[in-house]
Amino acid sequence: MPELSKMTCIEDLRQVAEQRVPRMFYDYADSGSWTETTYRANSEDFQKIKLRQRVAVNMEGRSTEVTMVGQKAKMPVAIAPTGLAGMQHADGEIHAARACEKFGIPYTLSTMSIASIEDIAAHTKAPFWFQLYMMRDREAMTRMLGRARDAKCSALVLTLDLQVIGQRHKDIKNGLTAPPKPTIPNIINLMTKPRWCLGMAGTKRHTFRNLVGHVKGVSDMNSLAAWTNEQFDPRLSWEDVAWVRKQWDGPLILKGIMDVEDARLAVQSGSDAIVVSNHGGRQLDGAPSSIHALPSIVDAVGKQIEVWMDGGIRGGQDVLKAWAMGARGTMIGRAMAYSLGAFGEAGVSKALQILHKELDVSMAFCGHTNIQNVDTGILLPGTFPTNDTPQY
Repeated sequence: MPELSKMTCIEDLRQVAEQRVPRMFYDYADSGSWTETTYRANSEDFQKIKLRQRVAVNMEGRSTEVTMVGQKAKMPVAIAPTGLAGMQHADGEIHAARACEKFGIPYTLSTMSIASIEDIAAHTKAPFWFQLYMMRDREAMTRMLGRARDAKCSALVLTLDLQVIGQRHKDIKNGLTAPPKPTIPNIINLMTKPRWCLGMAGTKRHTFRNLVGHVKGVSDMNSLAAWTNEQFDPRLSWEDVAWVRKQWDGPLILKGIMDVEDARLAVQSGSDAIVVSNHGGRQLDGAPSSIHALPSIVDAVGKQIEVWMDGGIRGGQDVLKAWAMGARGTMIGRAMAYSLGAFGEAGVSKALQILHKELDVSMAFCGHTNIQNVDTGILLPGTFPTNDTPQY
């Protein structure tokens, strides 16, 4: 039986999640589109960046505290919106939000979550963020934004890179549904996951509660699937972003920026932050890694808007490297999903502790006690991408 106290890195938590989470939901989190080249590059490119170790530096009084869109965070990390988190672990979104609240970083609830906006508000006290997809049904979007306001959500994340969905081979082969259909392969796999099954038996949250009962024509899983395929709007334009900006008067974060021109348009839209992100390698396979795309975007708009990044972060050193290269924040998705599937709320808390400790100690080894003073000076020249580095 795996012990939480023995978990020392995100990879440890991933291995436990692989044992405990049903195959279709584990694969949903741990996969990319097509050949998974971009998915792998997200983490591999971090490993190529080397740190400069310094000695004889006073390491007392260290701080990793930052602000992200004006909100304090214990470290420059927020939880990325992660669909189906409630299928990694029963009431998964609630578990993750509680862990973030206790630790002191922002939690982002996905539109495609199992727990609803109201569920998170009822089980936490700290403000959380809400993520929205651009949909054809503007009335449904307006109602969803109203619910987010009522729940005191303190920021809105608008995902721009899911107008159409990239093909993820494993999801097709596994016949991904939430809850899982009672097929023979699914039943056989579920029989090997008693802990997961027991947890699911103890909760009423088994479907997309942000949508079912709140969106016209969605009352069961069959109609939900049809509605989702119809509603993700392939016509998304910057005029639509402007519409969202008018509907939401709080901080607006645009997620899915990978190109300098799009970054400049994001600044013009009046948004408060952008996330350099390739959707975890789940959309355009063959796109550069997020950390590779970061420098040119920071150089172009970093003085005009907060630039964050996500994709490939598996340790605190990755957070440190991203910050050194100009990211004023990061988001983590898979690290959260693995830890949630492994141990629930306690697992997410452990993952955040692991990330923070590695970030804190590595920063000290690089000669700094305050993350606000960290820049590319901690990186070994020639090992990290710059504005002049080809992305392909």
